[in-house]
Amino acid sequence: MRSKLNYLISISLKRKIKTKWFVIANLLIAIVIMGIINIDSIINLFGGEFNNKTNIYVVDETNIAFDLFKSQVDSSSNMLGGTSSFNYNVIKSDKSIDELKYILENDEEEGSSIVLNFKESSENILNVSMITKEYIDLVDTQILTTAINNTKSTIAISLSNIPEEVLNSIYSPVKIERIFLEDNKNNEDENMEIIMTTVFPVVILPFFMLTIFLVQMIGAEVNDEKMTKGMEIIISNVSPKTHFFAKVIAGNLFVIIQGVLLFLYAGLGMLIRNLFGGSNITGGVITEIGSLVSSVIDSNIGSSLIYVIPLTLLLMLITFLGYSLLAGILASITTNTEDFQQLQTPIIIISLLGYYLSMMAGVFKGSLFIKILSFIPFISAILSPSLLVLGQIGVVEVIISIVLMVITVSLLIKYGLRIYKVGILNYSSKNLWKKMFKALKN
Repeated sequence: MRSKLNYLISISLKRKIKTKWFVIANLLIAIVIMGIINIDSIINLFGGEFNNKTNIYVVDETNIAFDLFKSQVDSSSNMLGGTSSFNYNVIKSDKSIDELKYILENDEEEGSSIVLNFKESSENILNVSMITKEYIDLVDTQILTTAINNTKSTIAISLSNIPEEVLNSIYSPVKIERIFLEDNKNNEDENMEIIMTTVFPVVILPFFMLTIFLVQMIGAEVNDEKMTKGMEIIISNVSPKTHFFAKVIAGNLFVIIQGVLLFLYAGLGMLIRNLFGGSNITGGVITEIGSLVSSVIDSNIGSSLIYVIPLTLLLMLITFLGYSLLAGILASITTNTEDFQQLQTPIIIISLLGYYLSMMAGVFKGSLFIKILSFIPFISAILSPSLLVLGQIGVVEVIISIVLMVITVSLLIKYGLRIYKVGILNYSSKNLWKKMFKALKN
């Protein structure tokens, strides 16, 4: 049995890997992933430029608006991470408006400069004219509008003869002192928890995608053998049990290989970015990732990752096995690909539910309902690690989720194999469910 099993596994893997479509698909995936990571360099190669600052020429007829406006713009740029897309070079100009218009009209870089003209107003305190060569984007418009309105408010308050000390106290940021009643809580870990709530769903996205791919792949392969009558030849030489396990093992091995390749493509993309350098359109993504990793390691959450990562990987691998078993069983009782696509819809919905719940785990903090859902097999692979990272459940709860998933896999093997034996050689949907229940009883 072992030799036949190994033979079927190798044949199944070769059918998936040693094909032109596998090479072409992975080549395209690699190009897309590495391209996205280096998108700024690619755009620069075709004439885009993101390192230049936007020049803002200010003609200040009020003699007090320029400094206030510049401080507001600098503050907004720093809040947005100082990325080049929001970097401005605010310049106080002595030129006339007509001279500045001439500069804009002859500027070869579209949208690279903006002219602002501040004027006093007896009714509105401040009137502003904004002159550009082309349209400016929404973010620039919002930042400049906010800075102008804040400048107007500051001028209005200053004209009210309010002392300078009071003005400084009004515009100084509020200092918030965080106090935790529990001794093991601190502000840094609170910030890390917020970051992990956002980052973790992105990290487990490949698992969600590979799960759907695994279900579709096994279902399509079983249906293909049934529709071409190849199943009869195979089953005449090997037992349904051997055939079933071969499909499941080969499918899981292929998905694991594909997952490793995805991370490899991402790593190559990062390496290319480091070797050739990228512009600042991403806000120094490599630096930010390195800073984030260092912060996570130094926090209490970083120490918890020592057991979070192994438990998560173990739960995901067992869940992969469960999904592949379920896909094989459902595919065996269908007579064509269309029927299996209808049957796989609930599987995809369950997986999608787990993914969205993991994204919203922070919103439902403390909810008993979402904790109960974290024990449900198939959903637990995505939801339990998210709740563990957020501290809503402990290691014991995750271990319980793993045990429940192992029990589910055992039941699928025990009873699913009975259905598989009947279903793979059944080419009629008539009384199919009756035959399935009869197989379960036997």
